[in-house]
Amino acid sequence: MVLSLTKNSLDYNTPKPSDHLPEKLFGTDGIRGKVGELLTPNLALQVGLAAGSVWQEFKTAQGVVIIGQDSRNSSDMLSMAITSGLTSLGLEVWNIGLCPTPCVAYLTKTTEAIGGIMISASHNPPEDNGIKFFGSEGTKLDKLLTSAIENTLRKNIDGDINYQDGKCGKILQQHHLVQNYAHFLKTSLPPNLDFSGMRIVLDLAWGASVELAPSIFQALGAEVIALHPRGDGDRINVNCGSTHLNKLQEAVQKYQGDLGFAFDGDADRVMAVDAQGRIICGDYILYLWGKYLKERDLLPDNLLVSTVMANLGFELAWKKLGGKFLRTAVGDQYVQAAMWETGAMLGGEQSGHILCHHHHFSGDGIQTALQLTSLVRQQGDCLVSLVNDSFIQYPQVLKNIRVENREKRLNWQDCTPLQNAITKAEEAMGNEGRVLVRPSGTEPLMRVMVEAQNENLVNYWIDYLVKIVEENFMD
Repeated sequence: MVLSLTKNSLDYNTPKPSDHLPEKLFGTDGIRGKVGELLTPNLALQVGLAAGSVWQEFKTAQGVVIIGQDSRNSSDMLSMAITSGLTSLGLEVWNIGLCPTPCVAYLTKTTEAIGGIMISASHNPPEDNGIKFFGSEGTKLDKLLTSAIENTLRKNIDGDINYQDGKCGKILQQHHLVQNYAHFLKTSLPPNLDFSGMRIVLDLAWGASVELAPSIFQALGAEVIALHPRGDGDRINVNCGSTHLNKLQEAVQKYQGDLGFAFDGDADRVMAVDAQGRIICGDYILYLWGKYLKERDLLPDNLLVSTVMANLGFELAWKKLGGKFLRTAVGDQYVQAAMWETGAMLGGEQSGHILCHHHHFSGDGIQTALQLTSLVRQQGDCLVSLVNDSFIQYPQVLKNIRVENREKRLNWQDCTPLQNAITKAEEAMGNEGRVLVRPSGTEPLMRVMVEAQNENLVNYWIDYLVKIVEENFMD
C-alpha cells in the first residue's frame, strides 16, 4: 500500500504548512524558534523526513541517526516527531536522551552514524526550541546539505513527496553511550591530573549539563557545589546559566570557590568566574588556553581565531606575545570555517563558545571548563593571578534592542539614518574605538556594540546608536 500526499489532497481553504515558514528556515545554528509557532510536531516530522532523505542520498553506506536533547518540555515532543520521520524512511535511530550538544557531535563522529540531531535552543528561554544537525564527522552540516534539507522539506511539506510503508526503522534507547563521551572528556586531560582540594561552583542552568558536569569534576577529585542542578524544562536558562552570571558570582564568593563555571542550556558554551567573583569571558579563556598551547609549541603559527566581538584589549595583548589574530563574523560556524582554512587549532567567541581541534570539532562547555581548571592546577596558581597577568579589557558595551520585524532586522544595512550614525560615531572615536551592529541569528534582536579606550565615549555613542535603532526599526 502506498499513502500518497499530493496537492490535490490538501484542503485549499486552510493555509498550507509552508505558508507559515519563514523565507529562510535555517539560521546560524540550525532551526530555532518558538514552540507552537515555528516549531510544531508537523514541522519536526517533515524535518525528520527531509534530513533522512538527504542523508540517504549523500551517504553510500547505511547507518544510524543519533538524537539527543536538552531538558525543555517540548524536547520530547520534537524528538519523537523527528524520529517518526526518520524511521518512516527505514533509518535506525539511537535516542541518547538528555545530554550536551557536543555529546551528540562526539557520538556521531565515533560511531557508525550518518548524522546527528540535537534538540535544543541553547541559551534561549524555555518557550523556544531548536534543531541542530551534525554530519558523520561530528561537525555541523555545511551549506550544501542544509540547503538540500530545507529544499526537500519545502517540497515535502507541500505534498510533493510520497510516503511508502514497509520501511520502518528501529528506535533504540542508548543513553548509556553518554558515558563514552564522559570518558573522552576525562582522557583529554593530562594523565594523572586531579582536582583534589579545589572547590568548583557549577551553574547547570537546569539544562543539559546537570548529569555530566558535576560527576566528572567529582570523579577528578574536586568538591562541587551545583546550582540549578536538575533538568527543569520550565526554568532552563531563566535568570541562570551563561547569560545570567550574578548567582554564580555570588555563590563563588559565598562558598569561597576556586573557580565557577556557568553553562548554557545545551552546554556547548561556558563562562567562568574567578575567586573574586569577576566574570572571565571567552576572550580570557582563549588568551590563557592559547598562551598555554603556545608555550608548548602546540599552536600552529601562534594563531587564534575569534570574532568581531572579541575585545580589542585581548587582540593587542595576544599580538604583543607574538601571536597572530584572525577575526570572523559572529557565529561558531564562521570560527570553525576559518580554523579549517588556516589550520588554526584554537578559536572561539567572547560568549564562551570555544573550539579546540586538539580534542574536538565542536564547541564544548564542559571540556572548556575542565581544560581551564587543568591549566590553573598545572600552573600552580589561581585564576585570579592568571587573569591579572593577561590583559585589561577595553570598555565595551553591547545592547540588545528587540526588533520584531524580521525584514527590517535582516536588512538593517539599508537604513540610511543608522548608517550615517555609525559613520559619525566611528569618525568621532577614530582609532580609539569601534562600532559593531548586527542582527541576532536566533532571536528577534538587533545587537549594537561600542568599544573604546575611553568609557565616556562608549556610553555616549552606545546611547546615541540605540536611540537611532529605536527610532527607525520599531513598527
